[in-house]
Amino acid sequence: MKKRDIHDHYDFFEYVRAGDSAPAPDRDRLDIAILDMNHSWPNLGHDGIVHAILDTAETFRSALVDSAVKVRAISYDVRRSGLMPPPPDGQFKIYLATGGPGHLDPRQNDGIAWWSQGVRETPSWESPLFRLFDSILTHPKAALIAICHSFGLMCRWSGVAQPVLRETKSSGIPTNALSEAATQHPWFSRFANELSDHRHYRVIDNRLFDLILDDACGADCLAFESENSAAVTMLEFARDAEGNMPRVIGMNHHPEVIDLQHVLSVLEEKRSHHEVTEMWYRERADTFIDLLKGENERQSRLTSEYTLLGPLRHHVAMLVGERCGEVWRPASAGQAG
Repeated sequence: MKKRDIHDHYDFFEYVRAGDSAPAPDRDRLDIAILDMNHSWPNLGHDGIVHAILDTAETFRSALVDSAVKVRAISYDVRRSGLMPPPPDGQFKIYLATGGPGHLDPRQNDGIAWWSQGVRETPSWESPLFRLFDSILTHPKAALIAICHSFGLMCRWSGVAQPVLRETKSSGIPTNALSEAATQHPWFSRFANELSDHRHYRVIDNRLFDLILDDACGADCLAFESENSAAVTMLEFARDAEGNMPRVIGMNHHPEVIDLQHVLSVLEEKRSHHEVTEMWYRERADTFIDLLKGENERQSRLTSEYTLLGPLRHHVAMLVGERCGEVWRPASAGQAG
């Protein structure tokens, strides 16, 4: 797929950053909400998610153009502005929530404690966010994919797991382990079948907290840091109506960092738009050039396919199908590539 810039004009896609207010619903737009939890920290993750939506929308370009409709990704700066997308059953049915810096409890982010990573905030956005999670969970067609920091927030919202500060930061590309339940899952069993031992997979990691499972877990535990660990790394809170694909899911890794080509494209784009310094760009480019080589890169693509890209394609297919008058199920939707 040729290089794309999320800020360019397309006949099938549009990216909007919500300011003091967000765009109103539009008959010619299929809106997807991005919950940006980065607190304005320079990062790869947010734009990596926008690119994932752009690439997914391109899969359905013919149907979208024929119907004179665009997929529109609208990003909300939740932690700084408090602006929140409305609940589903109106403008939105698909929500993606990013990673971000600081403690998973905003009350702990005083800008001084080392775990706050310089973030100073109030918890005023937390209750509205948790209400939004409630509404997505109870809506039979709404989907939410929560990444890293947002996964931790979902654990706090649900009470399924509690954040525990790690002795050392987890970073790089460590291994996680699928649960027994995941190997029997309609979607993740396919992931397991692609793994050499049907259980262990590599993830792009960058986090300060483990999420320690509560004894009375009310969600399907799909993965852990290791077989004998209580640190849960992927949870499914709800499945689609057909019972095959995750509808509300979170993971404690970064599937939006797909492979070296995607990383360098996002980095070069951010540099060309003067969003980051040359030093920030060069440090991350050098890091990922060293990290995403050979088997590491292949496994990163595989993990991204099953934990982000496949579920996203599935739910966008449903969204496009509803608007185009038929259920669009191209060969790539719901299939690993």
